[in-house]
Amino acid sequence: MSHLIDFQHSEEAPRWRAINDDVMGGVSRGRLHEENGTGVFSGELSLEHGGGFASVRREPEDFQLGAFSGLMLYVRGDGRRYQLRLRNDQLFDGAAYRALFQPPAGEWQRVALPWNEFEAVFRGRRLEDAPPLDPDAIQQVGLLIADRRPGPFRLEVALLATLSS
Repeated sequence: MSHLIDFQHSEEAPRWRAINDDVMGGVSRGRLHEENGTGVFSGELSLEHGGGFASVRREPEDFQLGAFSGLMLYVRGDGRRYQLRLRNDQLFDGAAYRALFQPPAGEWQRVALPWNEFEAVFRGRRLEDAPPLDPDAIQQVGLLIADRRPGPFRLEVALLATLSS
């Protein structure tokens, strides 16, 4: 296991930016900040004005992950369902590969996400004819919540690591 993203490094949290449903008229709020060496993705989900998602994305980087079998998150959640989203140049702009995970509230948990759990999506809909994820082409990682439950959310992320083949 190799650490790709570790929030113990003070320069990590500033590399993330929020992209919330206000880009489509919604009023959800989400952001990522650092607390005691942990990345905290938090905010408030709203279904008003056709909204319903909050997300953060890390600045692009050429990850070259083909030698690994997937990714592992070490997280503490709030019982809500989240998405780890991966972007590359295989899909058109706005589309991503997502894997769903729902850590129990208040417990630190390792979440293993093998490559075959990632599906291509665009605005919440599966892209049936998309190619399988190419791990060597991954250029960006992100987190998203869109579980259609309005209210506050909080996901703590200690690290993102690779799964060995």
